[in-house]
Amino acid sequence: MKRAFRKYHRILAIAISIPLTVTVLTGMIVTIVREWSIATGLSSSFLLSIHTGEIFHLQAIYPILNGLGLIGLLVTGLSMSGLFNSKRQTKRN
Repeated sequence: MKRAFRKYHRILAIAISIPLTVTVLTGMIVTIVREWSIATGLSSSFLLSIHTGEIFHLQAIYPILNGLGLIGLLVTGLSMSGLFNSKRQTKRN
């Protein structure tokens, strides 16, 4: 079972790495541009359109896909960690 979860976790991590990286970086840059008034040459509205997926016309589904991908990574990662194993080891005297 763990082998299957490793396979799914690996595939999911590769597939979701680029959208999540784009979301995180554009969110950080928008905050820097707005709060610290650092001139980056990019407007915050343009960065927000990338951040929300609007530039790719995916604004309705982009956050949902990011969220589902993260939930999938959490489920597969936690299941591989062994935190929820039903077998309890007992001490033998």
